[in-house]
Amino acid sequence: GQFVKVTPVQLKYIAQHELSGTFFTLDINKTRGAFEKLPWVREAQVRRTWPDRLQITIAEHVAVARWGESGLISKEGRWFDAASDQPLPVLFGPAGSEKEMVQALHTFGPVLAQARLKVRQLWLSERRAWKMELDNGVMLELGRGPVKERLARFVEYWPRSLATMPYRIEYIDLRYPNGFAVKMPEYQASTATANKL
Repeated sequence: GQFVKVTPVQLKYIAQHELSGTFFTLDINKTRGAFEKLPWVREAQVRRTWPDRLQITIAEHVAVARWGESGLISKEGRWFDAASDQPLPVLFGPAGSEKEMVQALHTFGPVLAQARLKVRQLWLSERRAWKMELDNGVMLELGRGPVKERLARFVEYWPRSLATMPYRIEYIDLRYPNGFAVKMPEYQASTATANKL
């Protein structure tokens, strides 16, 4: 079949170095495990086909995000250890929260796309509070509770008022029930003006 990340060289290496025995004595589970050790292999199925063939089916991981400083997260929300040069969002969360975070990424993505924005980094705290950095560098504090509604409120106001401000917004706290707080950069007088005073 067609592979995106797994190479024929890797498969050939496993076939030559990890498989031992005859058609009847080959350990199917050990063989499957050998193929599943490859970084991008999500699942391998091995079947005997009479009279003397093995049928090996490989399913690859599809990475949707990076997991902190180590590894990737698949579209199923499973962590796996592989290298990738794709520009993927980075997720930070408690151990075991991978599926929840991938679901959130799938939920937040379409909402942000309405304002032509993307998640660069997404955090989930131990207390289940959400925070994200957008691809334009703005930090959003979402907190707990009705996070999708808060994000929708942000998307509603972003193009018509927030994005048109004459300075770069650093941080927006969306945890308020009827609004949000915006942190602007610190104002600093130009050095020429400051020296004259």
